[in-house]
Amino acid sequence: MDANAVDTSMTANMTGGYDIEKIRSDFPILSRKIHGKPLVYLDSAASAQKPKVVIDALVSAYCDTYSNVHRGLHFLSEASTDAYEAVRGKVAHFIGAKSDDEIVLTAGATMALNMIAQCWALPRLKAGDEILISIADHHANIVPWQIVAEKTGAVLRAFPVDEDGSFNMTAFTDMITAQTKIVSVPHVSNVLGTVFPVAEMAKIAHDANALMVVDGCQGVVHMPVDVQTLDADFYVFSAHKLYGPNGVGILWGKAEILAELPPFLGGGDMIDRVTVEKSTYALPPHRFEAGTPAIAETIALGAAVDYVQSIGMEAIRAHEQDILSYAHQRLLAVDGLRLIGTAVEKSGVVSFTMDCAHPHDISTIIDNDGVAIRAGHHCAQPLMDFYDLPSTARASVGIYTTREEFDALAISLEKVNRIFA
Repeated sequence: MDANAVDTSMTANMTGGYDIEKIRSDFPILSRKIHGKPLVYLDSAASAQKPKVVIDALVSAYCDTYSNVHRGLHFLSEASTDAYEAVRGKVAHFIGAKSDDEIVLTAGATMALNMIAQCWALPRLKAGDEILISIADHHANIVPWQIVAEKTGAVLRAFPVDEDGSFNMTAFTDMITAQTKIVSVPHVSNVLGTVFPVAEMAKIAHDANALMVVDGCQGVVHMPVDVQTLDADFYVFSAHKLYGPNGVGILWGKAEILAELPPFLGGGDMIDRVTVEKSTYALPPHRFEAGTPAIAETIALGAAVDYVQSIGMEAIRAHEQDILSYAHQRLLAVDGLRLIGTAVEKSGVVSFTMDCAHPHDISTIIDNDGVAIRAGHHCAQPLMDFYDLPSTARASVGIYTTREEFDALAISLEKVNRIFA
């Protein structure tokens, strides 16, 4: 196959009723060329592309109804507020929350994790308490806990994964102690693709009287999520990985826990009554949403949720699992390529190294063929240290990814072999 010609018809035929050609046509950027070659976008784990319905929702929010929310009684303010608040309900339904009031709208998953660390952990932890994470966590689920540990005297610990990236239940349970107060893990590793058994982990954490926090950035985009079934205490994710806009994220928390938390930021819209001497605060979720929010972007997140639900998360998962299986098979045929992360329970990403070239060189060379992947430590330096690697190359899948795109990647990687050989 010519690396410059990506044909989607084969995938369309192989995935049943999943209309890959229609889905790809919904994303304007996928029709453009890079360096004169058709774009092969394999970097959705970093940030997913946006369907036209999301772009249109963003434009409409600015062009047709824009005004500040919760502030005015005029038409535009009420229209904007209605559209903004409707997203809370859409997200609650999407992830199986009990109530819209359990959905806190944030500036992203990183902010959400920092909110949990500062509002729940900082006032409660003391010297000798333990925070348990995994070696496979993203920096956003490491650094906030380090800050809390430094301020409180708590100890941050990380349990390992197996050499192939698989979750190791024994390694996890062996590190749960009477001092464990928080367990905070990814739903899916952004480097290995390993799916963590969150529901089982939550039960173990709760049996130890520990709080369970889940970074769902790579989970909610690839599979159905029901937070009540998972039974974590907090679940966070970002809009931009869910085919939505930048600058918006979700913090879901159990209502009884949110009710106990102090505000994260002070300002307008998070208050009940303010005097010079003292303020009282709004009930959750507004208590945690100080200031003017990302109004148009939040409305566009609602369009993204509608979009993926119109396809169906089960259908998305089936399609992506087919692509992932093919990707492993196709890339293993490339000379000198080593896959990093081959767990059976896996989703979303294919990380790899080549014995002839640094990942940065790999990414630069294949970019000339229009192939976009990520190269680096992926904000997971402890995991890189665990594997004694400076970095990896990473190809990631989305709802629009085809088998033929991994053919194009493999062909470009053979070019890397030729150049460095």
